[in-house]
Amino acid sequence: MSTPTETLAYREGGAGRLRLNRPKALNALNLPMVQQMTRALLDWREDRGVRLILIDHAEGRGFCAGGDVVTIARSAQGHGAAGQAFFFQEYRLNHLMYTYPKPGVVFMDGVTMGGGVGIACPCRYRVVTERTMFAMPETAIGLFPDVGGGRYLSRLRGRAAQYLALTGARLDGADCIALGLANYFIPSERLDALKAELCATPEKVESILAGAAVAPPLAKIVDQLPLIDRLFASDDYEEILAALETDGSDWALKQLDTLRPKSPTACKVSLRMLVESPRQPHFVDEMRMEFGIAARMFRHPDFGEGVRALLIDKDNQPIWNPATPEGVTAAMVDGFFQPLPASQAWTPLPAPTFDNAAGD
Repeated sequence: MSTPTETLAYREGGAGRLRLNRPKALNALNLPMVQQMTRALLDWREDRGVRLILIDHAEGRGFCAGGDVVTIARSAQGHGAAGQAFFFQEYRLNHLMYTYPKPGVVFMDGVTMGGGVGIACPCRYRVVTERTMFAMPETAIGLFPDVGGGRYLSRLRGRAAQYLALTGARLDGADCIALGLANYFIPSERLDALKAELCATPEKVESILAGAAVAPPLAKIVDQLPLIDRLFASDDYEEILAALETDGSDWALKQLDTLRPKSPTACKVSLRMLVESPRQPHFVDEMRMEFGIAARMFRHPDFGEGVRALLIDKDNQPIWNPATPEGVTAAMVDGFFQPLPASQAWTPLPAPTFDNAAGD
C-alpha cells in the first residue's frame, strides 16, 4: 500500500517539487507513487508559475532503488493484472517526463537503480554526488533494463551499454559524468542550499548548477573502456562469454563470475533490445516496444524465480529456465519482441489541448 506521504508533491517558489519518501524501501516505486507523480506533473504542465521541476528523495540513503518488483512478481503468480498496470502507468510517467515542456533537475544522491534511472534520465539536468550508486541490475531478476533503458544505454559510447545491461555494474558519480549519464557533480553537503536557490530563482538554473558543481574524481570506468569495447563487442551472448574466457585476465574472469548467476533469457533479451532500440524513431516507439517485452517477461518463470532468490528468500540460488545460454533459442528471444494485440498495447497519456492557453 502507498500513502500520499510516500510521494511529496508541492510548489516551492517557482519550482514544482517531487520528493520520493519511502525510505524503508529505498524509495522503490509502487503504482500509487507513479500515479501521484503523474498527476502532479500534469497539473504543473500548464501552470505558468512553475518554471522548473525538482526531483529528489526526502530521506534515506537511496534516491530510488527501482520498482516494487516483489509486488509485481506476486501479481504474476495470479492473472498479472497488477503487474501489467504498474508497467503501463510507469511507462506513461517515463514518457511524460521525456516529453515534458519544462526543464527538470534530478538529484541522483544515493542508490539510483532500475525505475530510479527511468525517472532520472529524462531530466535535462542530472546531478550526481559522492554518494551516487547507479545501476541497471535487472538481468539478476530475470528482467531487462527497461523504463527507457534501451534508449539511454544504447546511445552511450562504444560497448558500454552491453556491459552495463548484462552485468548490472554499479557506477559512481564520476563514472556517470564520464559516460554522459549525468552532467553535474555536486557534493551532497551543498544540495539543500542549492535546491533553495533553484526554487527562488528557477530562471537561473544553469548558472546555479554550474556554480555549485565541482570537478569529479577520476572515473574508474575510463580505464576499463578498451576492455569493455573488445570483450563485449558481440551482440551474441555466447560469443561475449567466450571472449571473456579466452582473454583470461583478472578483469575478464571477474565479469564471467558476475554473469554466471544472471538469467540467460534476460541477458539475451537485453542484448537484442540494445540492437532494436536505436531503430525506434521516437521515445514513444521505445516505450511501446519495451512494454511489450516487459508484459511477457514479468510473466516468465525467471522473473518470479529471480525475485524469490534475491529479494524474498535471499538464498541467491535462482534456478533459471532455460538454465544455460545455449538453451535460450533465437525463436524464444524473438517471441518477446512480437507486437502485442492492439487491445493490450501501451499508449501514452493523451496530448494536452491547451484550449485555455490564450486566456491565461
